[in-house]
Amino acid sequence: MPGRAPRRVRFSRTTTPASRPAGQSSVLRTRAQKLYQNSVLRFLFVGGLSFALDLGLLVLLHEVVGVDLVIATPIAFLVSLVFNYFLQRIFTFQATNHHGVSAAKYISLVIFNVVVSDFIVTGFDALGWYYIIGKGTSTVLTTVWNYFLYREWIFKNKVAPLEKSRA
Repeated sequence: MPGRAPRRVRFSRTTTPASRPAGQSSVLRTRAQKLYQNSVLRFLFVGGLSFALDLGLLVLLHEVVGVDLVIATPIAFLVSLVFNYFLQRIFTFQATNHHGVSAAKYISLVIFNVVVSDFIVTGFDALGWYYIIGKGTSTVLTTVWNYFLYREWIFKNKVAPLEKSRA
């Protein structure tokens, strides 16, 4: 309409509890708690961080430093798996089982995963396909079997942490 000043909208950089609609804070907190309680989501979050580390290191080693792909792939994979082991053990599965036993099982799974990952990535490259697509393919495959093996074999607690604290 002519003669009317445009309406100005103020944006606040900080949101205080008083500025949120009633109940929004508790709803967000409840949703966050439900997400945190889901081991699959925690597993995927940690896995996403590990993948970012793995892929970033692979690209750095291969494209920036010039390390051969057959060497760069397992190096990046191993570094990310050490990172992954500690976060999965502590954050995702809150493992209370013997650290040495779970580490030995994890190392055996790592060896298997390294061979599979290296085979898939270099196989894609040998076929003339972009090696990063091979890396994505190997990550999807290892993610599926790793969740179940972590939960049921590597980080399996005899008594769940919550049940243990109630006893």
